[in-house]
Amino acid sequence: MNKLDSIENTQLKPEGDIPSFKAGDTVRVQVRIKEGGKERLQAFEGIVIARKHGGVRETFTVRKVSAGGVGVERIFPLHATIISKIELLRRGRVRRAKLYYLRDLRGKAARIRELDTRNKDAAGKAVVKTETKKQVQKKATK
Repeated sequence: MNKLDSIENTQLKPEGDIPSFKAGDTVRVQVRIKEGGKERLQAFEGIVIARKHGGVRETFTVRKVSAGGVGVERIFPLHATIISKIELLRRGRVRRAKLYYLRDLRGKAARIRELDTRNKDAAGKAVVKTETKKQVQKKATK
């Protein structure tokens, strides 16, 4: 590891602060805004259309459609101090790493299917429920 990597590793946020999300997921990003001497949090909610780079330089792009049907995109540095919190609202089922094609779509065409996360463990693999002997005997007696 060279000297730059060791310096950059000190700038990374801890793993627990950043949820695992990818393109297609809907997130709410809490951003710190300074106005005068005060600081407040502003939420930016939308679909993640891209994640780029790696390490301390990693960024993600969030797109939302605001009032009047105007699309607004914002690029956030993942490890920046202005990001207070990232909340994962929905998981999207997409087949691309970059969803730039959403820029050209309007209305219902721009929807993304939701990923079915029922009966799945933390790794995303399906959980198979096994029945005990007592459960099988109980069903047989009914």
